[in-house]
Amino acid sequence: MKTLQGPAIFLAQFMADEDPFDNIESMAKWAANLGFLGIQVPIGNPAFIDVAQAASSKDYCDELNGRVRACGVEITELSTHLEGQLVAVHPTYDRLFDGFAPAELHGRPAERTAWATEQVKLAARASRNLGLKSHVTFSGALLWPMMYPWPQRPAGLVEAGFAELARRWRPILDVFEDCGVDCCYEIHPGEDLHDGVTFERFLAAVDDHARAHILYDPSHFILQQLDYLAFIDIYHERIKMFHVKDAEFNPTGRAGVYGGYEDWMNRPGRFRSLGDGQIDFRSIFSKFAAYDFDGWAVLEWECCLKHQEDGAREGAQFIRDHIIRVTDKAFDDFAAAGTDDAANRAVLGLG
Repeated sequence: MKTLQGPAIFLAQFMADEDPFDNIESMAKWAANLGFLGIQVPIGNPAFIDVAQAASSKDYCDELNGRVRACGVEITELSTHLEGQLVAVHPTYDRLFDGFAPAELHGRPAERTAWATEQVKLAARASRNLGLKSHVTFSGALLWPMMYPWPQRPAGLVEAGFAELARRWRPILDVFEDCGVDCCYEIHPGEDLHDGVTFERFLAAVDDHARAHILYDPSHFILQQLDYLAFIDIYHERIKMFHVKDAEFNPTGRAGVYGGYEDWMNRPGRFRSLGDGQIDFRSIFSKFAAYDFDGWAVLEWECCLKHQEDGAREGAQFIRDHIIRVTDKAFDDFAAAGTDDAANRAVLGLG
């Protein structure tokens, strides 16, 4: 049995232009002071990582790892959420997602896709040079505007969408294979990979690619009313990363899963700081211990109520309290009879 690692923290929601949130060393020290042991780092800010240099230079990565470890934490994984989103964008969202790309690519979707694809490949190579096992990204979405079947979807539309998504991602996954790094898709509303069924569709379309895996975040499942514990039972062999994020779902007579276009404060489903929502983390951590998950438990803070620094401080202790140090013995070993094959046969009446 294996013990899960942590706590770690995803930096994306905390990065800012002011100290200590404006560079990797200051944030590493901040995280260490809160009790975190690791940091998950988005690739898009050169004050945190120069992903092109990291992809090409092991020396740069060794130096970066050394600087971060000197601050009391380690880099657990890299993230390309924004870049992965841009690998596949339906034209409906072109203008909204242009903001994820450099200004010179705005209004040029084909070039934007090519840029995003290259960024994710660079992140795979950078992960290898940093000595990391896993990477997190979004799948992007060609079919999300057709999520609800009205108007009726034309025959073959879903199949065509997943075939194209697979065509775009397969070369990226091959780079991850070459680098020995797992590519973990955060299963997330707004992505074509937003639940177990859609992940299975994608996995089939990429011929069960050995590097196509899952980042598990139960908050996205409770908002969909998906059984987030059964999800672990079904997909534990493909779950390689874990975002520890809480949420709640309180439907009313006015709104449910779809949220009525309300803001986060007024939606029935909303994200909460750890311990303030409804997710059964004791059962989640128990399942991960039983399935020998030895990845990192990474706090992702998203809450419409609590201040982010309070959420981070409380979250470090929350994760620490939930990590199960797995046992190295059976509780009933004291009663072991010490029998052998001959004795077992005798007990069974086999002579």
